[in-house]
Amino acid sequence: MTDTESTSESNNGQRTLVTLCTYNERENIELLLPEIWQHLPEAHVLVVDDNSPDGTGEYVASLQPTHPNLHLLQRAGKLGLGTATVAAFQYGIDNGFDLLANLDADFSHPPRFLPALVRGVESFDVAIGSRYVSGGKVDGWGLGRHFMSRSINLYARLMLGLSTKDNSGSFRCYRVNKLAEFDWSKSRAKGYAFQEEILFRLKNVGCTFTEVPIHFEERRFGHTKISWKEAVSAGIVLCQLRLESFLPRR
Repeated sequence: MTDTESTSESNNGQRTLVTLCTYNERENIELLLPEIWQHLPEAHVLVVDDNSPDGTGEYVASLQPTHPNLHLLQRAGKLGLGTATVAAFQYGIDNGFDLLANLDADFSHPPRFLPALVRGVESFDVAIGSRYVSGGKVDGWGLGRHFMSRSINLYARLMLGLSTKDNSGSFRCYRVNKLAEFDWSKSRAKGYAFQEEILFRLKNVGCTFTEVPIHFEERRFGHTKISWKEAVSAGIVLCQLRLESFLPRR
């Protein structure tokens, strides 16, 4: 039995939306979309593009007439990863999807792991594609990148009370009805800290989590958008969320 066959059977007819938040990913997305459908042939794909100068949004729009399961949210400018993810969540909620799987659009999250993530939400509310559980690994990083990632994940666990090991990656699958339990317009983070905030918010509404091992690979085209400045900014937001957790809940 192939991954695709087993996922189709285990999905029990649930509508799955795969979301991609893009900025200048034209070269990657041309190859990525066919590979997503190779592993999840019935899935819908939503691209949330921040008006990429390289024509990412225009390329996706050109495919839509022949790909009815392809959707595009073209935004006015570079508004941040957090708000792009919120837009993707809201699209999934508003359009009645059951499952929402998100991955980066640069091939650092290989689509071959999508079936395992979808299977993960058979018994849990959130399945995390994890670099830091047994069987997971990272390719192509130097010591500085490893240190930054490990540090922010440890900090997230300590500050937010998370038990999961990989809290900063965006390769995940969610039950959409659980995403609908929080008003994401009230989230604090606008950049990369939003990944940790998602888990914090979902933990607070009683979600259950599992981690599925993945192999993280360096992007094929373009340049990474993470930096030490982003990491410091994320740390500040996590501190704010920690302080918020001491306030009475409304």
